[in-house]
Amino acid sequence: MRCLRSVCYIENASSMKIKRIPVKSSAGPYSVVSGSGVIRRAAQEIAALGRFSSVHVVSSPKVWRAVGKTVQRGLRFSTGNAVHFFDDAESAKNLRSVEQITRSLCRAGADRQSLVIAVGGGVVGDVAGFAAAAFLRGVKLVHIPTTVVSQVDSSIGGKTGVNLPEGKNLVGSFYPPKLVLTDPELLRTLSDREFRGGLAEVIKHAIIADAPMFAILEKDMEKILRRDRHVLGSLIARNVEIKARVVSRDERESGLREILNFGHTFAHALESVTKYRRYQHGEAVAWGMIAAAFLGHELGLTRADHVSRIVSLIRRLGALPPWPRVPPEALLDAMRSDKKARAGILRFVLSPRIGEARSYDTVTVHVVERVLHFTPRLITASSQLSRRRHG
Repeated sequence: MRCLRSVCYIENASSMKIKRIPVKSSAGPYSVVSGSGVIRRAAQEIAALGRFSSVHVVSSPKVWRAVGKTVQRGLRFSTGNAVHFFDDAESAKNLRSVEQITRSLCRAGADRQSLVIAVGGGVVGDVAGFAAAAFLRGVKLVHIPTTVVSQVDSSIGGKTGVNLPEGKNLVGSFYPPKLVLTDPELLRTLSDREFRGGLAEVIKHAIIADAPMFAILEKDMEKILRRDRHVLGSLIARNVEIKARVVSRDERESGLREILNFGHTFAHALESVTKYRRYQHGEAVAWGMIAAAFLGHELGLTRADHVSRIVSLIRRLGALPPWPRVPPEALLDAMRSDKKARAGILRFVLSPRIGEARSYDTVTVHVVERVLHFTPRLITASSQLSRRRHG
C-alpha cells in the first residue's frame, strides 16, 4: 500500500489474489498457498505452523543463484538458519544425494524439532522430501517449488524418492509436507527449455481431468509461452486444484491417483535408457503422452481427432530432444521395472477422450512394441513435412 497526499491505494492488486487450496493426507491436512507474491509472506505462513529449533533450506547451487535472495527475504533468514546444497540434475537423484543431505543436516545440528524447506524443482523436492522423511525418522517439511513441474505437480501429494540404475523413483516414501508455497513469480528465472518442458505436466492434467482447460491451452498457448502473468497465475492455481483433488481422494496411489501417470510409463523408460541425461522430466513426459495417445488409438480407445489435438498441443511446446536410438525391447525392459507394473504385467494410463483417463493392464506387448516403433518415425516425418511447408 502506498499513500500520496493523504490518499492510500493498493499497488499490484492482482498479486494479492492468493488461493489457499486444502490437501488431505493421512498425516493431516495441509495447504498449498498459490499466487503471485506468496513468497513475500513465507515467514508468516511458516510461523503459523509452530516453533522450530532450527530451519534448514535444501536447494541446488543453480536454483539458489536464481531465487536465493528472494527466498531469503521471504523467509527473513537469520544467522541460525542453514542452506544445504546438492546437485539437482536428474542423474544425481539417488541415494548418495540423500546421504549427503542428511549428513549435512547432522553437521548443522538439526534435530527432531527442525524444519526442512525444499527450494527448487522436482528433483530437489523429491530428494529433500525423502531426506526429511528419513532423517531422525521424520522432520517437518515445507516445499517452495520453483519450476512449472514442481508447482503444478511434484510438490503436491507427498511423493518423495530417488532413482536406482534399474528404474525411476524405485526407492522412496509417501511423506506429505506441512505447507506448499507456490509463487508464479519464481518462474521468471527459468530457462525457456525448463519452462516449456514443465508445461507438459499442465497439458497432462488437462488431458486426464479438465477438457475445458485443454481448450484454454489451445487458445492461449502463445500467451502462456510468453509467461503472461495473469494467464499463468490462474493456470497454475487451476492445476494445483486438480492435483490436490486427486491426491486427497487417493493418497497412496491405490486407484484414482494412477491417472496422474498418463504418459509416465513411456517417459520413465525413456529417462532410464538414456541414464537420466538426455531429457528433462517434462520433455520425457511430452514424448510419453504422444506415445500414450497413439497407444490409445491403436487399442481403439482414443478417437483420432482427440489424438490429433493432444499431439498438436504438445508439439506447440517446441522441439523435443530426439527419441533414443534403442530397440523397442530395451524400452520394454525398462517399463517392466516401472513401479506400476504388477507381476511383470505392464500398466498404462490411457485417455479415451480429452478430460478423462483410466488405467489398463490388458495391453498386449506386441501393440506396445508397434507404438514404440512408429511413434518417433511419425513425429519426425510430420516435423519434416511441416518444415518443407514453411521453408
